[in-house]
Amino acid sequence: MSNILLLANLNCDRVLQLDRPLATGGRHYYADNGRRLGGGGANTGLGLIYAGHKVALVSQVGNDKTADWLLAEASIQGLDCSLLQRNDLDTPELLLVMTPDGERTIIRPQRPVFTLGAAPDMSQWQALYINSSAVGCERWAQAALESTLVVAQLAKDSRCRPCHVLVSSKSDMNNQGINTNNHHDIWQYGLQIAGDQLRHFIITDGEHGAVAYNQHQAISVAAVAASVIDTTGAGDAFASGLIHGLLANQAIAQAMTTGSEWAAIAVATASSIPGVELQQYLINSY
Repeated sequence: MSNILLLANLNCDRVLQLDRPLATGGRHYYADNGRRLGGGGANTGLGLIYAGHKVALVSQVGNDKTADWLLAEASIQGLDCSLLQRNDLDTPELLLVMTPDGERTIIRPQRPVFTLGAAPDMSQWQALYINSSAVGCERWAQAALESTLVVAQLAKDSRCRPCHVLVSSKSDMNNQGINTNNHHDIWQYGLQIAGDQLRHFIITDGEHGAVAYNQHQAISVAAVAASVIDTTGAGDAFASGLIHGLLANQAIAQAMTTGSEWAAIAVATASSIPGVELQQYLINSY
């Protein structure tokens, strides 16, 4: 299998289960379901580990007991945390406010600035995945393009993300004011973010599936039906399945289908990180 490097967050999720959907000005009762490992680094990385890949995580955590717990939990799960940077701040919990239909609202404080050092030798990794606002991500991506598959999530502020495969959601595209019904506009926007080496710009749309755009065509795949328990980590699971498929030399449509299958399992699991359900699915599939 492959060596994969993730630039992504490692979070301590605190889950608050509401008695009913959120309503502005309303009053809500909640049950505190405790803390759990989360963040794009864990949510994406563990699926890839379950599939047999070696995954190293680059992120930043504090130097307190919560950070110690995070590193211990991530390491037990098989994530290589040797490249994590620690600061002198307390590690805050990220609040996941869950409603009975499985939807979640995320509440978190501003993160401290995380600045990457010089890019390592990227030839030792077969894939680099970027889902981080760290300063220097662009340099690391640029250094990896010639030797390594680079997959990146579109940043909220539309900063440059040199990559071969760019991933976003329809809601984020609408927030950027991009007409998601115009193929030309979508592709030009993708090139603006990712550069001329962009092969595919994938836009996910929840239960409506996903579309991969290139210069000449748009390739659609359907979502996989699921009984939704917890939508946390669905996009991360899609990304991990997509990366796994691409590293297995699947065509883009099949790789997206793999991502959709992993995402469907994720939303049917009451956790942030992929659960035993994905592990069992991968054992039975491979």
